[in-house]
Amino acid sequence: MEIFNQSKIYKFMELSGIMVTISIIFWVATVVALSVKGLNYGIDFAGGTVAQVKYNGDAPIDLIREHIAQEPFFKGASVTEFGGKDEVTIRFSSSMEGIGEDIGDKIIATLEGTGEFELRQVGMVGPKVGDELRKKGIMAIVLSLIAILAYIAFRFEWRFGIAAVISEFHDVLIIIGIISILQIDVNLEILAAVLTLLAYSINDTIVIFDRIRDELKTSKNNNLFAIINVSISKTLSRTTLTSLTTIFVVLALLIFGGESIYGFSLVLTIGIVIGTYSSIFIAAPLLKWLKFDVSAYKANIARKEKEKLERAKMRAQYERGAI
Repeated sequence: MEIFNQSKIYKFMELSGIMVTISIIFWVATVVALSVKGLNYGIDFAGGTVAQVKYNGDAPIDLIREHIAQEPFFKGASVTEFGGKDEVTIRFSSSMEGIGEDIGDKIIATLEGTGEFELRQVGMVGPKVGDELRKKGIMAIVLSLIAILAYIAFRFEWRFGIAAVISEFHDVLIIIGIISILQIDVNLEILAAVLTLLAYSINDTIVIFDRIRDELKTSKNNNLFAIINVSISKTLSRTTLTSLTTIFVVLALLIFGGESIYGFSLVLTIGIVIGTYSSIFIAAPLLKWLKFDVSAYKANIARKEKEKLERAKMRAQYERGAI
């Protein structure tokens, strides 16, 4: 299915300067947001307790919050729907004084008078475990970027690898800024969303890079930006269809998924837009700024082809007994 005419070449690279300026503004906003607001670490990374409560009928969330607010032990607690209107999760930071108590009994006593309910589950993450999870989450992102750099440098050329990693770092930085501005709880679900977006964005970037490589082999034009424009134009229908079909699914999760996956869905929705944008306006033009030489690349390809033909010729002579 073709949305855009492949014979028409769109001059994306003429907008690259404007788009990079917009990205720089986002980066500055991210730094400011992290400096002023920081990240709102959830229980997975900061430590705390999460309780799952199921009611006979719709859960009276406002009344639950009112009861919870009256108890100092649950200071800063959040109450959200979980799965349906009859079930809620209560999240709060554990205190050292509370660890020795039966937290389940305390929750039941606090919620008395809010209706008929069942305390289905209570889970706790200690501060040390949360800190370890946070460090491992950061390490997962760093190792992902290193693996991406190694793979693309091997498959394409080292400048392609660096451009891809910078593009991925660009995506992560902007997403973190949005998470900070919106004060979304940073938990394992958000980490999973960020890693998913890294995979989505790099897949989009590789498709464009693959087309650029093909154009480098066949095109007689040595203007890199012209080759990039042709490559992006030819993959534009595929990029648009992939982005739209993915974002439709994620929007469904965002609208109908409920509070439990709201942060995850929101980060994915925003990240898909950012990942598509960076593949076109960040990763591709970075090749030019990294001094990628089209003539040298074509000369290197020609040299390798010549060496390949010579090896094939020598092998044929050897098999005939000529040498």
